[in-house]
Amino acid sequence: MSPTAFLAPVDLQLISGITFLTYLLGVISSYHVIMSSRTSQAVIAWSVSLCTFPMLALPLYWIFGREKFNGYVDARRGKDEGTHPLILRTLEKLPGSLADPHHLNADQRVMETLAAMPYTQLNQVDFYTTGRDTFDAIFEAMRTADSYILIQFFIFRDDGLGRELLAEVANARKRNVRVYVLYDGVGCTRLPSRYLKDLRDTGAEVSGFKTTRGPRNRFQLNFRNHRKIVVVDGVTAFVGGHNVGDEYLGLDPKLGLWRDTHCRLMGPAVLATQLSFASDWNWAMDRIPENLNWTPVSARDRDERILVVPSGPADQVETWKMMLLQCIRQADDRLWLVSPYFVPDTDVITALQLAALRGVDVRILLPDKADHLMVWLASYSFLPQLDMPNITVYRYQPGFLHQKVVLVDEELAVVGTANADNRSFRLNFEISITGIDDHFISSVAEMLENDFRLSRPSPITEYSERSLLFRFGAQVCRLMSPIL
Repeated sequence: MSPTAFLAPVDLQLISGITFLTYLLGVISSYHVIMSSRTSQAVIAWSVSLCTFPMLALPLYWIFGREKFNGYVDARRGKDEGTHPLILRTLEKLPGSLADPHHLNADQRVMETLAAMPYTQLNQVDFYTTGRDTFDAIFEAMRTADSYILIQFFIFRDDGLGRELLAEVANARKRNVRVYVLYDGVGCTRLPSRYLKDLRDTGAEVSGFKTTRGPRNRFQLNFRNHRKIVVVDGVTAFVGGHNVGDEYLGLDPKLGLWRDTHCRLMGPAVLATQLSFASDWNWAMDRIPENLNWTPVSARDRDERILVVPSGPADQVETWKMMLLQCIRQADDRLWLVSPYFVPDTDVITALQLAALRGVDVRILLPDKADHLMVWLASYSFLPQLDMPNITVYRYQPGFLHQKVVLVDEELAVVGTANADNRSFRLNFEISITGIDDHFISSVAEMLENDFRLSRPSPITEYSERSLLFRFGAQVCRLMSPIL
């Protein structure tokens, strides 16, 4: 008997066994989807795929399918370890810095509940709209550090700006200032290992966020830590849209001018920002940076009420999405929304339509240039649903728009890292700064009014009169929104 004839039955049995096992795993994974997914669309899409063609769908589900980040909750909320004691100690020290609850309305108290932290007063917030101004302010603050610097960005580049940051870290370490650097592994995929080595050689502690840490996260590539935070001595903090790279200075010849918004915080709100970093560092390193300052320091020049809202896939609810829906729901006169990546779900679209029906001035500012083609294409597919009186979609003209801002009436403004897309709603760790006082709101309003002057309306015809191929591509990209 030939070897081929002998092996054929064995091969057939092996293939049959693997096929049976694959379909069985598909059915089991479908059960997991049904029991854990947050949206009916996700349940239907994944269940059908896993049961119909599991050989393709299984690895995709293991990598992209989860919406809950396991383990982080335990690390953050543990009674004897983690950041739980920090939250308690911070709240104990804040009474003199807390905003008067009698001066907060029901909408503002909803925001506090979502943040799991209170509004604080005695804060000062300053805004920066260019990368150069942002990093000049960050570097200046780093040079004043006496004790420690916390640095967290989604993206680090080994380029001119990256080397500037490295030099500032080295100078801080020469003064015996402790430096902690946290980066996202996916965001820094292209970062050469030599840059991380150079950072560590200064004596700084450096770590990736480790989204695949833990047995249940081993295959997950779907989660990102999208926060951008710098904290100096627990007294000054920076939060916003800029990452560390020359393109954020407007030096990318394809994208040109980079329009972003970053803010500097001084006052008790800095501690809430620091707490977000400490929680992330605790997940990555199984410990919290030692000897951090947890005593609130009042700002010198202004008294602004600020709420810091960290959000992410470890939250019990979809914090950022609920926060955005709350902003839209409470708008009476104007709702201005700015996001470079606009791929909202049905809930958000419906809320925007209802706001327009109430007579609210709804303006949505998006980039005209694309840095992520699929997301840019998907945004056009929403123009028919937004073709209503009182809704105007704008496209920013001078360069690339990357800021993430929401403005509600004269009541509320939000600046941070979160976009109006599925990734920020469910998959990314984000952080947002909310202000409810005149200076904060008027500063954001003035900033956006200037942006609208530099933008053009984007009517429905930019979708309806495009080629069939363009419209088909936009719809396909929209369908892929859960992983964009």
